[in-house]
Formats: sequence, structure tokens, C-alpha cells
Amino acid sequence: MSTPHNEAEKGQIAKCVLMPGDPLRAKYVAENFLEDAKLVNTVRNVYAYTGKYKGRPVSVMASGMGMPSIGIYSYELYKFYDVDSIIRIGSAGAYDKELKLYDLVLADSVFSHSSYAICQSGDTSEIQYPDTHLNEKLLRAGRDLDIPITLGRIHSGDVFYYEAGQPGIEFYCAQKKCLCVEMESFALFHNAKVLGKKAACLLTISDSLVTHKATTAKERQNAFTNMMKVALEAATANE
Repeated sequence: MSTPHNEAEKGQIAKCVLMPGDPLRAKYVAENFLEDAKLVNTVRNVYAYTGKYKGRPVSVMASGMGMPSIGIYSYELYKFYDVDSIIRIGSAGAYDKELKLYDLVLADSVFSHSSYAICQSGDTSEIQYPDTHLNEKLLRAGRDLDIPITLGRIHSGDVFYYEAGQPGIEFYCAQKKCLCVEMESFALFHNAKVLGKKAACLLTISDSLVTHKATTAKERQNAFTNMMKVALEAATANE
């Protein structure tokens, strides 16, 4: 079995999938953390690998950028590949001045102006939520690894470059109480809700909209190892 976007056969994708945006981050996770990793999808260069972490099966697959892209890949994983859980491992821009480069943020909710949910299922909510049990596993993994994690609401945007006069950091941070911004989790959480599955979003701060400090593209690809370790521990933890 395959889909228009995924050539993997049924059974080649694990029940839990880590989902970075960048295909090269998926490659990095597979090559540096997974045992016996096998490349199971290359369609559109959206790499997917399945291997084992500490003896337990896990997959890692890129989502691409933005809600339409992760919307397709996560829906297909849930619906056609019998995936139970997806943990997004992504980068984010900080709205909160207390967040520093490489800090980890775990979403307990996500705000968006996106039309994704209403177009996909008629859901008019501007806030979507992760699976609380999956979040608990991620927080526990962080504590066990002594890696701090900040829990809070995030902003999921459809737009990267805004024209002058549009709502900015003051609106999303002060009014909507968002800690940081990314572009995928709203659609992921919505798909999980619609299909009765589990989703979580663990982010590494890659840049700050307050201090204007930023990581490089290579650092975003290879240096977010704390996030990868936490997600892998949670993905393969006992229930």
C-alpha cells in the first residue's frame, strides 16, 4: 500500500512517528540515533526512516513547511499507515524574552488564525490541543534526561513574512499568551483530533523575535539534539 505522497508499504511505519519539518533533520535522527534504520520513503525528497531506539521500533518522517504540508503527511500516517502517535520536533521563533536559543518548548495548546481546521472538518476553533498523556511522557523524559522544558501555548502561523500593520509579537504574546511561533502544529493537532489519534509538539528555539539572535540552517539541521533525545525517549517509553 502507498499514497500519492508516501511509497512506504503498510507495516513499514512504526506506531509512533517523530516528525521534523526538514528532511535532513529526519536523516540526521535516523543516522545518529536509530539502529538498523531503513529509508522507506523518498517521494518529493520527504524522507521517512524506520528503525529501533533502545530496541523499540520508531519512525522519523519529514513534514515539510506549513500546515498544508504537515496536514497531508500526518493525515496519511494516521489514516492509511495505522500510526497512533506523532511527535512534531520542530524549530520556533521566541516571542517571550525569557526563551533563549536552544531552549525546549512543549505546546500545551496552539493558537492560529489558519483556515485549516474549518476547511478540513468545519471546526471553527482557533485553539487546538495535544494529547495530554503524550505530553506527560515528553515532560517525564525531559526530567529523566535533566533537560529543561517550558510548557505553554504556541502560535501556529500560515505566514512567515508579514506586511506592515499586521498583528505582531505584541498581539500574539501579550493578548494570546503565546510563547513562540511555528507553522505546523495547529494542523497536526486538528488531524489527530478528527481521527482519534495522539499528537504532541516539542520545539527548539531557533531564533528570537525579541533579541533577534538566530541559529544557522546547519545548526537547525544538526544541533537540536536535546529535542531529539527527549522525543525518542518519550516515543519508546513504556505506557
